[in-house]
Amino acid sequence: MIEKHGSVVWAAKFYATSGKEGNMSRIGKTPIEIKAGVEVSIADSSIEIKGPKGTLIQSIPEGISVERDDETLQVTRENDLRETKALHGLVRSLINNMVTGVTDGYQKQLELVGVGYRAQSKGNNALELQLGFSHPVKYDAPEGITLDVPSQTEINISGIDKQVVGQVAADIRALKKPEPYKGKGIRYVGEHIIRKAGKTAK
Repeated sequence: MIEKHGSVVWAAKFYATSGKEGNMSRIGKTPIEIKAGVEVSIADSSIEIKGPKGTLIQSIPEGISVERDDETLQVTRENDLRETKALHGLVRSLINNMVTGVTDGYQKQLELVGVGYRAQSKGNNALELQLGFSHPVKYDAPEGITLDVPSQTEINISGIDKQVVGQVAADIRALKKPEPYKGKGIRYVGEHIIRKAGKTAK
């Protein structure tokens, strides 16, 4: 699995400058439960979490430590600098998501709205989409993602990495974003589209 050290540091800087590092610091102090069937390996600068659904690896940025205490993980920080406090909560959230991912997994659901709009599965991680263009649109998901098409207008995206699952869903939605007049396009299941009134003839 690709390590995400760079994205973690960037996100921490965002929280530090947005004034939300206090919330992230409080989150960081909460222990993480190690669920049954999960194996944890902690190195100097990374943590590996293995479960029934797969394995994830996360780099641990400087200033942050992860320790195991029986059946929980505790994330600590070495100082109270704003960026370190933001990192504290962020790393804790990422590790908690990893534990959930390798045991339960994550899923996003999309639906296609529009006459003639439909999806067809091309294996476990590829789609062919009819989206009103003159040609079908093909999409290949990254490794570790499963695409399921229970019907021609439904797409289920699943995987163990929460961030990747969310990004794949966003990428597929971006192929044909819902337009504001009739709502045609690809949307998240349950997503509310703000509709605009069409122009009326004078």
